Amino acid sequence: MKKHPLALAIGVCALIVALFGGALVIIKPGLRPQALFGGKIAVLPVNGLIESSQVFNETLIRLRRDSSIQAIIIRVDSGGGGAAASQEMYMEVARTAKVKPVVGSMGGVAASGGYYLLAACNKIVAAPATVTGSIGVISTIPDMQKLLGKLGIKVQILRSGRLKGAGIPTRPLSEAEKANLQELIDQTYHQFVSDVAKGRQMPYDKVKALADGGVFTGAKAKQLGLVDELGNFQDAVKLAARLAHIKGEPTLVWPDKKGGFWSELLREQVRLFLKDLAAELGVRTGLAFRWPASPLNP
Repeated sequence: MKKHPLALAIGVCALIVALFGGALVIIKPGLRPQALFGGKIAVLPVNGLIESSQVFNETLIRLRRDSSIQAIIIRVDSGGGGAAASQEMYMEVARTAKVKPVVGSMGGVAASGGYYLLAACNKIVAAPATVTGSIGVISTIPDMQKLLGKLGIKVQILRSGRLKGAGIPTRPLSEAEKANLQELIDQTYHQFVSDVAKGRQMPYDKVKALADGGVFTGAKAKQLGLVDELGNFQDAVKLAARLAHIKGEPTLVWPDKKGGFWSELLREQVRLFLKDLAAELGVRTGLAFRWPASPLNP
């Protein structure tokens, strides 16, 4: 039977496309066929108080290793939190940004530790009215000695060294203890400034001049070089797609409510919110990259 010329042409075109796609997969094993016609962008949210980096980092590592994910958007709406947790998140973001595009998207607030982790992104997008910055370190230590005295409570402390027990709220800090804790804060502050300078490719002294704990609008932050573009979440999606060379409308991979890592991430965010609420009613210890301060944690 004689083949129709049109059918033969269609068959040849289909074969060429199949061979081309197969060649790309052979040349670059990590590229899946669907990447020829579109791509996936994962969205990793960070909301509220930052206390733990575990779920965030585990999820980010999984996304980094997933060849079907071509870019990642980290959506932050947080005033920061624990210093060490923010640092650990920054480190993993920096590693991921070397493998595939990572775009930071700022919500209403992305300050202190919330800004810290975003500084390692390839690009950062903020709304003009976003509150960001607050590059600095804070530690709050209440002195309840007078209150306990009024209640007739006296706490006896036995310790092995003159600096052991610094920060116990039953007595004021000694001058030696203040000096020791200030040194700790200064070292952590230097790490914060250094990492922002490295992530943003800015001179250390320029970042330090901005790092007095003050906050900026997104518009001001762009002028200062702390963010790259002004826009909303959709603008961050377009930027991520452009960096990943995604043609057409990308598929956004959001947290899965049915279970898995995404579900664990959401549960972690709820847990941290409850922990934050409890902390506002009590005492917070340790170093923090946080904005704003509460009445009990100035």
